[in-house]
Amino acid sequence: MTTTMPSSDNVLRTAYQKSVAEYWNAEKDPVNIRLGEVDGFFHHHYGLGDYDPSVLAGPEETRDERIIEELHRLETAQANVLIDHLGNIRPEDRIQDTGSGRGGTSFMANQRFGCYVDGVSISQQQVDFANEQARDRGVDDKVRFHFRNMLDTGFETGSLRASWNNESTMYVDLFELFSEHSRLLQHGGRYVTITGCSNDVTGGRSKAVSRIDEQYTCNIHPRSEYFKAMAANNLVPINVIDLTADTIPYWELRAQSSVATGVEDPFLTAYKEGSFHYLLIAADKV
Repeated sequence: MTTTMPSSDNVLRTAYQKSVAEYWNAEKDPVNIRLGEVDGFFHHHYGLGDYDPSVLAGPEETRDERIIEELHRLETAQANVLIDHLGNIRPEDRIQDTGSGRGGTSFMANQRFGCYVDGVSISQQQVDFANEQARDRGVDDKVRFHFRNMLDTGFETGSLRASWNNESTMYVDLFELFSEHSRLLQHGGRYVTITGCSNDVTGGRSKAVSRIDEQYTCNIHPRSEYFKAMAANNLVPINVIDLTADTIPYWELRAQSSVATGVEDPFLTAYKEGSFHYLLIAADKV
């Protein structure tokens, strides 16, 4: 993939982007670090599926350890659901993890397909961490992480077979984001996102959704905005899956763990009141 090396000023173009980068450069949250230490896949997203209730039983002194392992299992299950929707990826193909965090989903995709993966993040700390992970895993010839802006990566037009955002779309303008994905994808290439979005039907951002925005310095988009922005950029949805009910158990378990951050209640409130949805959207470039 042809690249040009960007400067920090070119990557972080606004005060908001600089504030987001500062947040993630400083972030050392146990909910991300401790879960990743279970098996070396460090995620920056949430989980899917029912949890095993037996983790809440048994010896009290190992209860939290069991919960941590179960939360990590649910987060890994979420990443597998996303990867399932990337389509037929061959070892010679190149795919992109957009807003790649510490690299968990990138390594899982490479492990499944044997393909080239480029991760993009505006956090230099995350990029450095993930590249060290790639070296430790012996896959740095195929998996690389870059300090880039997802709205203007500098990568070659038509160079990707697939690309995705795993809970990172809420930091950018969707029309700009999907314009860049559309530019990068080959004809027939696949874009996938798993994201939280506000419910247009409820008539605006609820208090619970606003609290999530405040916690993560983000700007959650309404559901309709995703489809408008995709249509404007030649991305045609092929799968839309409501994962809201499937993610609630993760939040219920996390609220009972030592890594709870206080944001669990707004998530549960928003999901259960219907003001917030957790969606997977897969779309093809036409």
